[in-house]
Amino acid sequence: MTFGLGVSAIGQGLLWATLGLGLFLTFRILDFPDMTVEGTFPMGAAACVAAINNGINPIWATLIAIGVGMLCGLATGLLYTKGRIPILLAGILVMTAAYSVNLRIMHGRSNLTLLDKPSLLKLPIFAHSPMYFDSVFLGFTVIVILTLVLIYFLQTDLGQAFIATGDNETMARSLGIKTDNMKIMGLMVSNGVIGLGGALVAQNDGYADVNMGIGVIVIALASIIIGEVAFGELTMNQRLVAVTLGSILYRFVLLVVLKLGFNTNDLKLFSSVVLALCMMVPVFRDMFNLKRVWKRGISTHD
Repeated sequence: MTFGLGVSAIGQGLLWATLGLGLFLTFRILDFPDMTVEGTFPMGAAACVAAINNGINPIWATLIAIGVGMLCGLATGLLYTKGRIPILLAGILVMTAAYSVNLRIMHGRSNLTLLDKPSLLKLPIFAHSPMYFDSVFLGFTVIVILTLVLIYFLQTDLGQAFIATGDNETMARSLGIKTDNMKIMGLMVSNGVIGLGGALVAQNDGYADVNMGIGVIVIALASIIIGEVAFGELTMNQRLVAVTLGSILYRFVLLVVLKLGFNTNDLKLFSSVVLALCMMVPVFRDMFNLKRVWKRGISTHD
């Protein structure tokens, strides 16, 4: 494994870690899966690339991607809380609708490139950086800012009300917390971060594709689960950092898979297998402990 590939994996891991941080808010704090992300991610990418192609500054284009992501979260939140549609179905409905919206954003084309167009990775500060270091610098900067903002937010009264809603909705409601508003806010913030991730990945790859959201929820979950499995019991703030480290570890796992000679078409298969194995670690741990206790019992009997 060459040094350049290692740096590339770190850069990719940092950029994709935004997905893990976004999904963490709904999957771990609100305690429900949000399928909206598979529509929000390509929408953020499409909105950003389309804006840049229309002459908008890449920074503003990235902010637009965050905005459209928040709108997707708002749509899911309203369907879930006001329309009383189950969260899984609400996410799927918005994800499906996003496909058509993405095609309209990209003027009916399935993909849109950034060829000869500006992007955040082409800013003057990256002009003389070594290969792949631009994505590392950009990803690290964004992740540090995003993580600090989330840590601060979760420590505010509003953030604590948000956490309480996920921990025990009935208790939170009895304390006067408007839990429906908390859920809508969480979905908006989560999908805004996912939209940011789509914009960053699109600028790094140089294009937006209408199908680039397929399977991204597995990638986001892998970042969360691998970080938790690798680092064990953590505080809330530490878990946010672990998500980023989990995303980087996940990229190295995929890099090893490719270096072993497997086809790139099999990456989503390996992603699912890796995630499944990581989620089954507690089961394996329990089996190991039971086996150790059983052996100790035999030794004592003898």
